[in-house]
Amino acid sequence: MLKPIIDRLNADGLIYKKLEEIPPKALGIRNRIRLFNALDRQGYYTAIFVVAQKSRVLMKDVEKFETILRKLELAVGHGFRHKILMLDAPLCSKAEKAFVQQGWKRV
Repeated sequence: MLKPIIDRLNADGLIYKKLEEIPPKALGIRNRIRLFNALDRQGYYTAIFVVAQKSRVLMKDVEKFETILRKLELAVGHGFRHKILMLDAPLCSKAEKAFVQQGWKRV
């Protein structure tokens, strides 16, 4: 189950030394989302959110993902230099602009 995610990241040239999955229940989140704490070769941490949903990702989801990111930072005890969003759902144009503005990268 982890191999497709790693292959998708490697296709974009993203290689990580360490990739640790954080269960959403540990953060008190009920969403169907996979959260990863990754460490790249330069020693920077990356938050990876893998979202598989059928409905369109909207502006309200941008705020929801930022809240989840803050909870993840508290749980792991450090901040993230990079934030990656892997979506299988269509993305609203306004939400896409908001993600880019807040430093998210879509893979």
